[in-house]
Amino acid sequence: MFNDIGPLELVTLVVLAVLVFGPDKLPKVIQDVTRTIRKIRDFSESAKDDIRQELGPEFKDFEFEDLNPKTFIRKQLDNDDLGLKEIRNGFDLKKEMAEVTDAVHGRETETPSSSSGSSSSGGRVDMTKKPEEDDRPPFDADAT
Repeated sequence: MFNDIGPLELVTLVVLAVLVFGPDKLPKVIQDVTRTIRKIRDFSESAKDDIRQELGPEFKDFEFEDLNPKTFIRKQLDNDDLGLKEIRNGFDLKKEMAEVTDAVHGRETETPSSSSGSSSSGGRVDMTKKPEEDDRPPFDADAT
């Protein structure tokens, strides 16, 4: 619950609590706070149980943590009923970005299947090859 509070911050909170409530009333305040937190937890658990009960038996495995988008996507990728792994593995992000970059710069990409060395826009791009000086567009100082 308090994973992001450091030791110095914890000591500061304790000193402030002693100064604000005093050493006589501090144990009573701590008991009241823990009792309130316990009541809030019980209330939230009963609300979760009521929601599960109202949803019916088909949602018996429903977890509220699944409503977090990251958890939901991670669970769906592990499930793979939709074939998302095939889609993810079939998508080459580097290739797509290189094609977009070349289209923006007005260059054509080289295909490994072309035997005559001609260029077309559907192939892979050699990212290790440095562009020639003639391929760069002219610099326009007024445009920047």
